[in-house]
Amino acid sequence: MDYTIQKQVDDDFDTAVERTTNALEDEGFGVLCDIDVQATFAEKLDEEFRRYRILGACNPQLAFEGLEDEIELGALLPCNVIVYETDDGGVTVSAVDPKQLVGITDNPDLDAISEEVADRFERMLDEL
Repeated sequence: MDYTIQKQVDDDFDTAVERTTNALEDEGFGVLCDIDVQATFAEKLDEEFRRYRILGACNPQLAFEGLEDEIELGALLPCNVIVYETDDGGVTVSAVDPKQLVGITDNPDLDAISEEVADRFERMLDEL
């Protein structure tokens, strides 16, 4: 089962993170958290890992509408977007597929919201 939508980009890692953040903002998302997985593993586990960032993205209006329909939806928020170095030295940007994520709620009232988020993520990826 595919649970992400993704795109390999031609940017270097730092540029990809910056462009992804900007493209998310253009689609109405703020980045609520930015987790540097490489740094966390180095600090907490003394392990090396590829460059890998998790951006917790949230569109406040869509989150509000979703929570109005399904109060437990907050357990699935924010929507994660990841930027990581691939084994061949490239960079991939990947976002959770909101239709798959919200689908686990089995609440059809959320279908329109998940479609809207999916459309915005697709446009974000197209901008990269």
